Amino acid sequence: MSADRAGPHPHRDPAVDGLRAYAVAGVVLGHWLVTGLVLDAEGTLTQASPLTAMPALAPASWALQTLGLFFFTAGYASACSAARHPGAGWLTRRLRRLVLPAVALLGTGAAVLLAATVAGVPDGTLSVALSLAVSPLWFLAPLLTLVVLTGPLRAAVRRWGTLRCVLPAVAVVGAIDLATQALPAGTGLPPVTVLAAWAVPYLLGLAHADGRLTARRDAVWLAAVGAAGLATLVALGYPVSAVGIPGAGRSNLDPPSLLVVALAVTQVGLSLLARPALARLLCRPLLRRLVDGVNRHAVRVYLWHQPVLVGVAVLAAHGGAALPGLHTSPDGPTWLLARLGWLPVLAAALAMLVRRRPFSPIPSADGRGATVSRSPAVGR
Repeated sequence: MSADRAGPHPHRDPAVDGLRAYAVAGVVLGHWLVTGLVLDAEGTLTQASPLTAMPALAPASWALQTLGLFFFTAGYASACSAARHPGAGWLTRRLRRLVLPAVALLGTGAAVLLAATVAGVPDGTLSVALSLAVSPLWFLAPLLTLVVLTGPLRAAVRRWGTLRCVLPAVAVVGAIDLATQALPAGTGLPPVTVLAAWAVPYLLGLAHADGRLTARRDAVWLAAVGAAGLATLVALGYPVSAVGIPGAGRSNLDPPSLLVVALAVTQVGLSLLARPALARLLCRPLLRRLVDGVNRHAVRVYLWHQPVLVGVAVLAAHGGAALPGLHTSPDGPTWLLARLGWLPVLAAALAMLVRRRPFSPIPSADGRGATVSRSPAVGR
C-alpha cells in the first residue's frame, strides 16, 4: 500500500480527494467573484462581470476555472468505483447520485420562483435568478455521458494508451474552433466540444486510476505541453479569460475551446507534480476533515452555490440600499475588495443550506459512496 493511501480509509486517495475539493472550491469562488449583480433604481438586479471593467484580472481565471480538475477527479473516481463494484448496479447508483441533486434543485427552484413571483419580485430579477440558478446544470450532460461510457473508455485507454485516446478529442475541439472562425457568424455547429473538451481530463483521470501518469516525467510533460498550448493559443488571439464575459464576442467556455483543454491539461500536470506534497498536507486532521466535507457534498455544493448568491443578493435588496460588493457595479478594485468581504457570508449560507438538506451518499474522489448523516443538525 502506498504511503498516501495509508490510514483508516485505505481505498481513498487523499491527494485526489484534495484535488476534487480544490476543483469545487475554485468553481464556486470563481463564480462568486466574476458574477456581479447590480441593483438599479427600480429595484431590479442585472448581471455584470468585473472582467469587463478589469480585463487585467483575466489571467486569474486560470486558477479559478477548475472544471478540468473536476472532470479529471470524476474520471479517477469512476474508474476506481467501477473496478471495485463491477456490474450494472454501479452505473445505476452513480447516475442516481448525480441526477437526484439536480432534480431537487429544479423542484426547489420552481417553488421559490413561484413564491417570488407572487411576492412581486421584478421580472428582470427573476430572469437573472433563473439564468444563474440553472446555469450549473449544463455540466450534467457531458458528465453523465462520460460516466455511462466509463467502461468502453477504460478499455480504450488500456488497449491504445492515454495519448492515442486523448488526441482525437483534442482534434475535435480544434476542428470546431477552426470552423467557428471560418464560417459566417451565427452558423450553427453541433455542440460536440462540450463532450470532447471535457473528455480530455476525464480520460486522464481514467488513465491515472489505471496506474498511468504516475511518473514525475509524465506530470512534467503534461504541464509543459499544456502551458505551451496556453501561450500559443493566447498569441493566436484566443480570449485570455477562461470564463465567459457578458458582451464579449467570443468565449472559451461556450463552447469549450482549445484554450480550456490546454488549461485542463496544465492543471492536471501541475496537480500530479504537487501530489506528494498535497498528500502530506492532508495528513493534518483538520484539513482532512474539511476536504472530506467538501467531497461528501461536492455535487450539491456545485449546484447550489449560484442560487445562494442570488438569494443573498435578493434578500439584502429588500433594505432598499445597494450594498457595496453585492449590488453595486463591478467597475473597479473597490468592488472586488467588497465582494471578498461577502465571501464568508455566502460560504456560511451555502454550508447551512447544504447541511440542512437530506442527503444521499455522494461518491468521494476515489469513487466510494460517503456515509452522510440525514440529521438536520447544523454543520457540514
